[in-house]
Amino acid sequence: MKHILILGAGQSTPYLINYLLNQAEEHDWFVTVGDLDIASAQKAINNHPRGNAIQFDINDQAMRATHFEKADLVVNMLSPVFQQLVGLECLNHTADMITASYENPGIRDLNPDLNRKGLIFLNEMGLDPGIDHMSAMKMIHYVQDKGGVITGFLSYGSGVPAPEVQSNPLRYCITWNPRNVVRAGEVGAQYMEEGKVKVLSYHHVFNRTWAVEVNGVGTMEAYPNRNSLIYREIFGLTHVQTMIRGTLRYPGWSETWQQIVRLGLTNDTMPVPDLAQHTYREFLEMFLPLHASGSKLEQRVANLLRINPTGKIMDNLKFLGLFSKEVIGGNPATVADVMIDLLKKKLPLPAGQRDMVVLLHELDVVYPDEGGRKERLRSALIEFGEADGFTAMSKTVGLPAAIAAKLVLTDQLPLTGCQLPTHPVIYEPVLSELESLGIRFNEEIVPVPE
Repeated sequence: MKHILILGAGQSTPYLINYLLNQAEEHDWFVTVGDLDIASAQKAINNHPRGNAIQFDINDQAMRATHFEKADLVVNMLSPVFQQLVGLECLNHTADMITASYENPGIRDLNPDLNRKGLIFLNEMGLDPGIDHMSAMKMIHYVQDKGGVITGFLSYGSGVPAPEVQSNPLRYCITWNPRNVVRAGEVGAQYMEEGKVKVLSYHHVFNRTWAVEVNGVGTMEAYPNRNSLIYREIFGLTHVQTMIRGTLRYPGWSETWQQIVRLGLTNDTMPVPDLAQHTYREFLEMFLPLHASGSKLEQRVANLLRINPTGKIMDNLKFLGLFSKEVIGGNPATVADVMIDLLKKKLPLPAGQRDMVVLLHELDVVYPDEGGRKERLRSALIEFGEADGFTAMSKTVGLPAAIAAKLVLTDQLPLTGCQLPTHPVIYEPVLSELESLGIRFNEEIVPVPE
């Protein structure tokens, strides 16, 4: 019997766990789910005879050794900061690993040892990154096989409430790890536009937005996501003139989040003493300069940010509770912890409502053998969650990792080393099964912009 160890039972994992448990009898494997919150792990296992829930602390060395030693495959759904630690433990105990997170540079350094031991570490195997990479590579190879040259590559990803959900003024709901929402954009961004490299610091990412039309959804806003330039080599597009990977939100999100970043409310590195004992107003006061007695907090925040004190952004900051006299409570260590708790409290997906996932690719192509004919290919995936059931985020993040786990454990993935899902041996069977389960892209040729 093969043993699968799944680390993390958060919002992105229920569908992953369900898929692997449903196939456990057929493929003779056993699933152990570990999480700091054992109740979450137990809920995910749901008393399945081929599953077990454990309380698991990744920082406990003895605990790691005990459970990794039994595992043939580890599916790591923990925060990206733990990826290298999990990888080293997998290497020490000769276990394969699959993760939905961006590939850690330290993981790449393990490649020689992985090949020597015949192990595979498959990274970026979720939604974004994950399905986006696989669908992009399928399109790229299709165009290249036809003799086309790709001059522009734009790719967008999004996890938001369905359009009919109007539960809060920011039009956003937490359907995945809220820490990743708070830390979005913290590394800045790089991309290429018309042959020119553009570099953004963290404090400018959410100012660099543009409109994107999504069929069936309407106008969304995009901002650049991390380092797009590395995908020129990963996707084999070294001569491309435009290379942009972006994140989509409903219009208005970025202008509010930009001010949260400017205030410094996303810092996740510096512990602040006694945060739990302060009110949110006192918390916000920490980020403002000394002021003359009698000045109102709301006005001073507006003056510092140079925003309208009675405008939409200020309304959103008030909605989030940043001016509240409520005591923070809980056990926050950093400023980001306070924001994470606020987002979970203020931006839940309401009962009976559904979320939505969007992936969109646009490829500008030239065909030299056809007199330089140009075309723009567009491929779009729109997936909705189930009201009070599996979210679209859980399904689209968890399924690629689950299908890959099946391929590894049934010896259908003849690769070793540190891998991304850009190889046909990986993306062809995964995309095929996703399509059989209803997760498919609609492709079209659209007019080429002048």
